[in-house]
Amino acid sequence: MGNTKETKTWFQKLESLHPYETLLYLGMLGSGLIFLFLVVAFLFSGLRQLEGLNHRVPIAFLISTMLLILSGYTATQMRLHYQEENTDKLQASLRNTILLGISFTCFQLVGWMELSNMGISFTGIPSGSFLYVLSGIHIFHLLGAMVFALIMWVQLRKHQRDQIKNLVMLTNPFEKMRIRLFTFYWHYMDAIWLVLFFLFVLSF
Repeated sequence: MGNTKETKTWFQKLESLHPYETLLYLGMLGSGLIFLFLVVAFLFSGLRQLEGLNHRVPIAFLISTMLLILSGYTATQMRLHYQEENTDKLQASLRNTILLGISFTCFQLVGWMELSNMGISFTGIPSGSFLYVLSGIHIFHLLGAMVFALIMWVQLRKHQRDQIKNLVMLTNPFEKMRIRLFTFYWHYMDAIWLVLFFLFVLSF
């Protein structure tokens, strides 16, 4: 008899997922739809309303974009360090990802101040209002990831003090899944911001 491997249907694959994975994917689907509807509304509100007003994309938005791209790299390094069982570098990558996320958020707020100084207010023309709404919702989603990352970093610090707990953490499939899901979500938020930033550039 030949060994035949049954191909699982998408529903069977969904059933085999860990509950945390299912919740994350459903949450990402929901947030993706929110961003999609808002982007469509942004496009139909008059994408080029800001053209000809001698405005430019806030420098802070450009800096924050570079910071978020860099945080995507540090998040990727987390998975590599976990596979190498290097907890010191794992903690450092996680810490750097958190700090870059905080820096991104701060520069986003500075970007809002730049918009305000240009005369683009939240209650002004629709195209300008969407700059605040879309970037604000993105910050809200990223803050959730940063809180989770901070909790994970504190737990890693505690485990490192105990060699047995540290060994269990490095061999625990659940911990591996948590790091994988965190990096996946972080890259997802990176991708969403890059799309939003591209639309912001087109609007000026």
